[in-house]
Amino acid sequence: MSDIPHTAIEAIRAAGRRMDSLGWVPATAGNISVRLPGDRVAITRSGFHKGFIPEDGVMAVDLDGRPEDGSLRPSAETGLHCGIYRRFPKAGAALHGHSVPATVLSRLAGNSISLAGYELLKAFPGLPTHEAAIQLPIFDNDQDIRRLQTRVTQAWDAAPDAPPGYLIRGHGLYVWADDMPGAIMRLEALEFMLACELETRRLRP
Repeated sequence: MSDIPHTAIEAIRAAGRRMDSLGWVPATAGNISVRLPGDRVAITRSGFHKGFIPEDGVMAVDLDGRPEDGSLRPSAETGLHCGIYRRFPKAGAALHGHSVPATVLSRLAGNSISLAGYELLKAFPGLPTHEAAIQLPIFDNDQDIRRLQTRVTQAWDAAPDAPPGYLIRGHGLYVWADDMPGAIMRLEALEFMLACELETRRLRP
């Protein structure tokens, strides 16, 4: 488990329970991380159900995703978490879930999903009222995480004001914030809006 603060482990475990209670991390899906001092990241290990993360289900990696304990295997998507922390110095926590709305809508949409007029847009920086809109980017899934992160980085370069979240097609949602409570709030806001979008498409195909 390396030298990981107990508070970081418990924050990750609590986030996993919250995401599980809302149906966003079925089976072994999803991954959760927090930034640690000294260019380190605490992240869920591969193969654990996120609703039942044991104390040794969290491990430490550096900002390039290299495990501090070579006998442990981190999440397959550790590189995407590390990409967030390298790019955004204020990011303190990142969450990835596999909800039904995020998975379905990312398969149906093009390169982004527009979210406009929702009260919960206020969960995002610079949007003080519902009279706003964001374009949530969608990236094609890729088993080559380094290549996928390169595409994400290129999109950040092209749109530096993009919202702190994105979708992977047919796969799920990534969000990040300054701390874990902020990341959970942002995830819940996006998941609510995506669920509304999916229901709207069902009622008005």
